[in-house]
Amino acid sequence: MAKTSEAKRDLEREANLVEVDGEFCVPFEADQTRHYIDLGPFELERSSWYFIKKVLFFLPAIFLFILAIQLMKSGAQAVGPQIEGQFPFANGLSTLGTGWLGAYFVLSGSPVAATAISLFGAGTISKFQAFTMLSGSRLGASFIVLLTGFLYATKHKDRPRGDSIGIGIQAMVMTAITYIPGMMIGFAIIRAGWLDEAHLPGWALFLSGLGVILVAFNLIDRVLPQVSSDATASKRAAWLKNPWTMFALGCLVATLTLSVSVALTVLVPLAAKGYVKRDEALPYIMGANITTLADTLVVAMLQPTPVAAQVVLAEAIGVTIVSLIILAFFFQPVKRTVIGLDDWLVATNLRLGIFVGGLFLLPVAFLASGFFFGSGS
Repeated sequence: MAKTSEAKRDLEREANLVEVDGEFCVPFEADQTRHYIDLGPFELERSSWYFIKKVLFFLPAIFLFILAIQLMKSGAQAVGPQIEGQFPFANGLSTLGTGWLGAYFVLSGSPVAATAISLFGAGTISKFQAFTMLSGSRLGASFIVLLTGFLYATKHKDRPRGDSIGIGIQAMVMTAITYIPGMMIGFAIIRAGWLDEAHLPGWALFLSGLGVILVAFNLIDRVLPQVSSDATASKRAAWLKNPWTMFALGCLVATLTLSVSVALTVLVPLAAKGYVKRDEALPYIMGANITTLADTLVVAMLQPTPVAAQVVLAEAIGVTIVSLIILAFFFQPVKRTVIGLDDWLVATNLRLGIFVGGLFLLPVAFLASGFFFGSGS
């Protein structure tokens, strides 16, 4: 009798579900049940034509990518003598500001990072300047997420702006939390010469870089659960709640898209609609900020000097070390701090305005140092 009653209740709950896109059900009335189907991040059915189109686009994309690198190398060699040691490439701080602001203006960090490596390959800027310009491009790359959050909040005024704008703030803050100490570790690695060919031959350097950038795939094999299409009523997908899984997912998405801007911008509508909680997005942001260096490493490997790859590798190693330490030992306090700061900033327009203003004033100050302090080292 009890089983009959339970089955009846299940049928009543299913009758209240509203199917949307065959994936989940959204309640339209107060008595309707919200329902999620745990498809996981990878369970997608695609036709054979879908993959053929991807291959057809991939081949010319790779050709254009390599062509662009060669053009940038030739251009950097041509203009190098005129801009070497001059503003905005006068010192390490000015190149940090150049990379940071450059990522703002092109709304992506990858082109600026590639420019930094190309200028170094041409001998226009020093190894330290290339390192700081690369770091600046990463610090500014998440600005597109904040901008998207503002636009989304303006368009959807009925939704709490903390969810959409908050994701942008989190992206900027988490990038700073991982990249600033990661920069210090990376710089120490460069200064110590641990990646020099005296310690690692060229082939080993290549394999080391490949191993660091693609560490996400090892993590994915270990932490991603087996996914099925069975319905799990009234609960979120389990893989969204695991920080290590979300970290691995962020690594994978940024590796596939070759852009942290793309990988993080998708979080804005997901967070605004409640599909992804803000605290669940933090490890995803950390993972995406590591493997977004994959395309820059490729650019570095095509330079005439192997030191270019060492610069990118040192950055990746430093950020990876910081990210893994946070996830293993300090994730809960970091999460509380970032979410608390997020809530405090979006509470008033004044605080939000000061925060955004600071995002511009800081790199401008770094950039302006090139007017007063000229040093090629």
